[in-house]
Formats: sequence, structure tokens, C-alpha cells
Amino acid sequence: MEASSSGEGSERGGEEKGIFQYFGWVYHVGVNSVGREYCHLRFLLVRGKCVAMYKRDPHQNPDIKPIRQGVIGATLVVEDLGCRKVNNGDLYVVRFYSRQEEGRKGEIACATAEEAQRWMEAFLHARQQAEHDLLTESNDRDKLMHEMEIDLQGNRHKLKRYASGLKKLKKIGQGPETLLRLSSKFFGNSDGFEGETGDVFDIHQWKCVRTMSGIRIFEDVSDHKSGKGALVKSVGVIDAPADSVFEVFLNTERQKRYEWDMLMGDLELVETYDGHYDVVYGTYDPKYLTRWHSKRDFIFSRQWFRAQDGTYTILQFPSIHKKKPPRSGYRRTKINPSTWEIRNLNTPMGSDRPRCLVSHTLEINSASWYRWKNSQQCTKFEKSVPYALLCQVAGLKEYIGANPALLHQYASNAVRSHSSHPSLTSSDFADDIQDEFYDAIAAESSSDDDTDDDKGSDQEHKVKLKNVSWAMSNLAVKRGAAPNASKELDPDASCITIDVSGMHGSLRRGEDDKDTDCWTCPGGEGFMIRGKNYLKDNSKVVGGDPLLKLIAVDWLKVDKAADRIALHHRNLVQSEAGKSLPFILVFNLQVPAKPNYSLVLYYASDRPVKKDSLLAKFLDGDDAFRDTRFKLIPSIVEGYWMVKRAVGTKACLLGKAVTCKYFKQDNFFEIDVDIGSSSVARSVIGLVLGYVTSLVVDLAILIEAKEESELPEYLLGTVRLNRLKPESAVPLED
Repeated sequence: MEASSSGEGSERGGEEKGIFQYFGWVYHVGVNSVGREYCHLRFLLVRGKCVAMYKRDPHQNPDIKPIRQGVIGATLVVEDLGCRKVNNGDLYVVRFYSRQEEGRKGEIACATAEEAQRWMEAFLHARQQAEHDLLTESNDRDKLMHEMEIDLQGNRHKLKRYASGLKKLKKIGQGPETLLRLSSKFFGNSDGFEGETGDVFDIHQWKCVRTMSGIRIFEDVSDHKSGKGALVKSVGVIDAPADSVFEVFLNTERQKRYEWDMLMGDLELVETYDGHYDVVYGTYDPKYLTRWHSKRDFIFSRQWFRAQDGTYTILQFPSIHKKKPPRSGYRRTKINPSTWEIRNLNTPMGSDRPRCLVSHTLEINSASWYRWKNSQQCTKFEKSVPYALLCQVAGLKEYIGANPALLHQYASNAVRSHSSHPSLTSSDFADDIQDEFYDAIAAESSSDDDTDDDKGSDQEHKVKLKNVSWAMSNLAVKRGAAPNASKELDPDASCITIDVSGMHGSLRRGEDDKDTDCWTCPGGEGFMIRGKNYLKDNSKVVGGDPLLKLIAVDWLKVDKAADRIALHHRNLVQSEAGKSLPFILVFNLQVPAKPNYSLVLYYASDRPVKKDSLLAKFLDGDDAFRDTRFKLIPSIVEGYWMVKRAVGTKACLLGKAVTCKYFKQDNFFEIDVDIGSSSVARSVIGLVLGYVTSLVVDLAILIEAKEESELPEYLLGTVRLNRLKPESAVPLED
């Protein structure tokens, strides 16, 4: 996908000059009226808040007209559906629809997860433009265009749709015989990713114990005396972008797998769920690993997700599946649970060769491990399954190094166009477009739309790889000061004493960290936030005390996601004690499960919010501004190491990851976070709920500082959740 600015000036410029645009090749996927799936290669152009789809590149074909076009409305929702098998090829699917009419959904697909993420950013950028115009435009016609959602399907003539006859109808949906790995193009100012070292302190203490085949083997020595199995990881640097390594790793094709994987060469994909989760069956001949010659098989699940900074995390668990019962002549082996992390690294100065850091972590319960790590001689550990798993990083490194063509197969193309083509002026879009684009792309394909006569669209493109900066974490850490309350809260208002004794939520406050099914108030010492000089040197500091005080927590059981929970007549905010407080921030985490849950945190200030402060700008800003500023930092302080790896330690801009709704009234401001709006978030929270009774979780919320005047950052609030019990959740009464 390519993004370009049509000259100098603001990206939000109302004139032709300075309008931001994204364009590139995508796959338009869907199901037609006769129930057949279609997949067509199309050129998609996002310009401002307008979108158009072409059969050919309009830059090379100035006279071509779009086959579909529409505008992006302020109610657009964009969802990452993950990887899907389409026409025997793996594509990454993005769905978009209107929040007011979820029944009509359109889908496009991309060759890589990175491209899918870029297109999501493009559509969100267009939505922000629509929200901005809706607030600033005085033209009644333009406002009406935003409010109207015309179903493009209703404008299509049946005669045109079926004029080509049955033969033509049968062709619909077949798509290209072989899916082209044709990359979209992208260029533009990247969002500043968070510090690549994580935003909480890692409790693991990794010690390098061996090096082999260009990789390092580490052991977590913090648990060395615990009596449990060893937590071990293999780490290597691979000269390829993270997207390429991820694609190679997920590929189960036997011949390719044989070239780098000594254990899992014979794999069979059993079932795929929601684009981010699958179950795999495999067999191997143990004569290469042990002295026993009986054949063995195994089943494991893979769950993966891509972070906002482009880092991939893959979780692998031993599994069972009804389609693969025990097999005669084979002994079922339990594969060690493990996690993979694939993270882009900085490109060295003077080089355009991308690199990534690949880490494979697993738990080993074997006495032979301890003998092997301290011995330079061959031991029986080198004939074990854990050893073969540790060697997979080295296998990937050598395989990709020996196959440079892999670097171009999944790469993104970065090209900048300094001026818009005359055929792509905004007047071509805005004058005649009144349809919401999700309607246009979700509508049935007409006979004209689905004829793939474009021979130029499958040409190969030259690529220039672009990566995400990443740095190691051995930097000096500075301690942050407590937030300057006078900067965010009104210094002229009288300060009140917040008495929490009369404020109670359904979840009790714990006595100490050993208590269970409760909450406590940790300080900010466990979190890293942007320091005063972050814009100059990317330095972070230890978080100080939070600005707001946590006064109560509700742990609720609900039939469906509950918005505006502060308006409930029995809510703390509606009590006399709540109404007497100058300001309350209500943070409502909506947890999808059976039943659904809501974790509601109540933070209070002892003074009103100061006008023109960053907090005031957040409270009074539009949803687009709020979505790009509100951050959550998670940290699993205690619990299963696989859950820690899944949750991670990075700050997350919640508005970009899931759907957030904001509500302001009287003395409170509520943020409703719908975790179920993202399939990735649903997967992670499902894993967390499975272990929640043994987890100690720290959360911190803050507003991201992007300008020098807003630095250093400060924490709005923190909470520690100690081993919650799902059955203790209180039903929300009407």
C-alpha cells in the first residue's frame, strides 16, 4: 500500500493540496448471491475520506473508471480477521462495517499481516478525516452525506447483474487460479512505536549458557532453585523482515519444512479457527532423536497475534482433536509448550537489509538439560525433543539465509509520489459519491465487476523493504517523578480529602499481595513511561505515583456488554459519596466469555481537572483524538509463563486495538473497552481467563504524550488484581 501527499501542507487540508492518499493492490473477497466465494485482485485507493476500487491501476490507466466507490463514515469499524485459506492460498483478511448496521460487512485480503495492518491504518485515517469533517463542516449537504448510508445493492439493476447468462454466472467467484503474492505499497509518516524494550520490568533473569550454529541458548536463572523445570530460550538474528520469517514458520508444506525443521517436517493442518488459531497434526521418525524405533505422532495448537509495533507472538500448546484419534503403530508424544517472538530490528546505517530477532522459549523438564548446558560433549539431551525444538531457530536462520528469494516474496514496496495524478483529483470522488463504502464493497458483485480481464495487475513489482526500529533493553533507566498535579488539576480549587471508607465496589480491597480474589493499589515503579527527552533520545523513566486515586473496583457478571455503566442507579458514581467528588474516571473493561464480565475501575481526583491540560484535552476531545492517546500497560506479575508471553509487556493504544466508547457527564468520564471487538484480544483474554485464579496482574492507564510540552508522561491510575475468581463476580441487576 502506498500513501502519498499531493504536495506540501497539512494532511487534513480541505483543498486539493495536502490531501493524504493510500493505494495499492488488494484482494476483494466475499460470497455472491449463489453462495460461491469470490476472490478478485483489485486496485484500492483511499483518498481523504473517499475510497474507490479499480480493475487496473488508475495511475497507468488515466481513463479507467472505478467499479466501486464510496465514502468512509464516522461509524466505520475495522476488524482484523487474521489468516484465511482462499483459493488454496493464505491471505490476511480485513473486515469493515458500520457500527450502526453491523449486518453489512465488506472484506479485503492482503498477502501479509503487515499489509493488512497498513490498510487498517489507512481506513482508520479516513475515518478520522470523516469525524473531523463532521465536526467542522458547515455545509448541510456534506453533513447529510455522512448521515446517509445508502445500500449500493439497491441501486444495481438485476438486468445488468444477470445479463451475461448462466455461463458468466458460473465464472463468478472463481478468482485467479493461483493467488499472486502481489504486495501492496505503502509510504507515509509512521506512528512512533513505543520503546522496543517493553513498558514493564521483566522478572526473568536470562543467562546465556551455550552458543551453537549462530544462535544463543539462554536459561532463566531466577527460577533456578525453585525445583521446577528449566525455562529456556534460543535466540538468533535472521537477515529478513519479521513478516517473511512469520510466513515461513507458519507454512506446513512438507518439502519446505524438511529444509529447516528436524522435528516437525511432516505436518498436517487439522483445523483453523478465526484466522489466528489452528490445530496441527504431525509425525516424526524417532530414530534421528532416540535409540527407540517406534514411530511417534503429536498434536499441538498454534495461536498467534501481531502487536502494534509489528512484533509477532506465537503460542504452541500440546492438544487433542477428535479428527485425529490415537493412530495404530504410533506412540502419541506430548510436545513441550513453547512461545515464539519475531521482532524487527534496526537496519544498520548504510544498509537496507532488514533483520529480525527470533526467540523460541520453552519449558524443559529433563535432568539431561543440566548436564548438557555444562558439558561440551554430546549427551543424550541432543537426542531429545526439547533439543530439536531449540534447534528450530538455527534451522530457520540457515534456511532463510540460503533462500534470498524469500525476502522478496512477502515484502512491502515503499515508493513516494510527490503529486497526485490528474485523474485522481478529489472532484472525481466527492461530487457523485454518497454511498458509504462498506455498502459498496459488501454489495453483490455485478457481471462487470467480476470479469478479471486485467493482465497488467499480475506484474511483479520491485520491492524495497522497510522495517520497524528495535533496540536492546540494556539502557540506563531513570526514575520518574510523581506527576505535577498543578499541571493537570486546578491549582486554584480547594483540595478535598477522599474518604474511601464509604466507597465500596463488588470486589473487595485486599490486605496485602498474598490475599486472593481482591485488588490493591501498586505504585508506578513497575512501569516505564516516556521521559522529558523522549522525542530526542527515546528515553523512558520509571513511572511515579498515579495522578488519580483508585477508590473502588466492580467485578460484574452481565448477559451482554454493558455500556455507560456509571448511569446504573446502584453504581458508585450515582451515590452521594460519588457525586461529592470533583472528578471520577470510570474504566470499564468488557470481558467476552460465558457469561460475560465487566471489570470496572473507579479513579477519583481531589480537585477538578485544569482547563487546557492534557487530561482536559482528552476529556473534551473527539473520539479520534482519544483513540490515538489512551494507553494501557499490562503486566503479569505472577503466573504461568506462557500467559506472560501472550499478554506481553508493551503499552497498547486501546482505541487502535479494540472498540472504545467514551461518555462524559456531570463529574465523571467513562471509557467502555469492548475486548470482544477484536478476535486477537478475544483469544488473549480467553487464555488469561483459563489461568486467572493463579494470576497477579498489574494494569496502568495513561494518556500518550506526543508533543514536547506534554512530556514527561504520567500515570493516570494503576491497579493490581490478585487471583480473581470468576464465580465471585456479582450479577448486574436492572
